[in-house]
Amino acid sequence: MKRTLGGTSRKRKRTSGFRARMRNPDGQNVISARRRKGRYRLSVS
Repeated sequence: MKRTLGGTSRKRKRTSGFRARMRNPDGQNVISARRRKGRYRLSVS
């Protein structure tokens, strides 16, 4: 039987992708905080 732990990239991008983050002010705060911190990856996508 197949495990359900595989992780779906579509779901991941829809919930925590860059465009999903930019959709509302809180997500924009997340992106700007990660920019300030100097993160190499701002989001998963």
